Amino acid sequence: MEQKASEPDFWNDIENSQKVLQRTKALKTKVEKFENLNSQWEDLQTLAVLGLEEQDESVIPEVEEGLGKLKEDFANLRLETLLTGQYDKNNAILTLHAGAGGTEAQDWAQMLFRMYTRWAEKKGYTVKTLDFLDGEEAGIKSVTIQVIGDNAYGYLRSEKGVHRLVRISPFDSSGRRHTSFASVDVMPELDDDIEIDISPDDLRMDTFRASGAGGQHVNKTESAVRITHIPTGVVVACQTERSQHQNRDTAMKMLKAKLLELKEREQKEKIEDLKGVQLDIAWGSQIRSYVFCPYTLVKDHRTNYEEGNVNSVMDGEIDGYINAYLASGLGNKK
Repeated sequence: MEQKASEPDFWNDIENSQKVLQRTKALKTKVEKFENLNSQWEDLQTLAVLGLEEQDESVIPEVEEGLGKLKEDFANLRLETLLTGQYDKNNAILTLHAGAGGTEAQDWAQMLFRMYTRWAEKKGYTVKTLDFLDGEEAGIKSVTIQVIGDNAYGYLRSEKGVHRLVRISPFDSSGRRHTSFASVDVMPELDDDIEIDISPDDLRMDTFRASGAGGQHVNKTESAVRITHIPTGVVVACQTERSQHQNRDTAMKMLKAKLLELKEREQKEKIEDLKGVQLDIAWGSQIRSYVFCPYTLVKDHRTNYEEGNVNSVMDGEIDGYINAYLASGLGNKK
């Protein structure tokens, strides 16, 4: 006699089928993009040959423009093929912390926040601020944002580390050159089906009033939530949702992602080691330097990729650095 599948098995089968369909759709999209590039290349070849046969120089601008677009589309597709990590397709949770340098460093954190926001906008991603702490005089002490879109984590994981700024400080009346630091931490937003065992006894939850703009309701009630995972000392916070319940759910997702990151590192006996890959936010630990003076240069010290147009980089043009990092395979090293 044929047995009916249990209800949990039934729903698991549907969920697995949906994942297969999503994966199939993603692969089909990549194939279509490749075929489109191949078609563009063939069309440009045909146009160039016709121009040569008829000695028609008017086709030259069209061919040059087409080649430029083809190179850009090819670079974007190549970048996508390098995203092979388990969570690369996920949304990203990015946290910025101002480091050594006081007001100057807090302004630098604000500049990086703008850079990543501009980059996300150009990618068509949605940026949602989850937590923030204003600077004392200018800038921000820390901010956590959610970047929503396909492959957001895959791209942004290359940005994790300490970023160094060298410039003439606008806060120094003597016009001296200053060096400042800020750290970037990036985690994937995890799907609800990923199991992370978190005991309620290991959590301490504090509530407080939101510290920034968010409407009267947000600022007049203790809707903001801070969760501390006592065994590891990991702290996450969210304050931008309207209700304490929503902030708690978002904070738990952030905690889950952080604990998974710790879990996936090499097994170590001491909890300090589990937390310990984080470098000091100061001199000698930077992954990238942004120099505004005495010359302009943005250089990644891991890949040696560099660009001289620092203003373009600060406007969100960082794909070159992301591409170089992914192509180097550094993100795959244990």
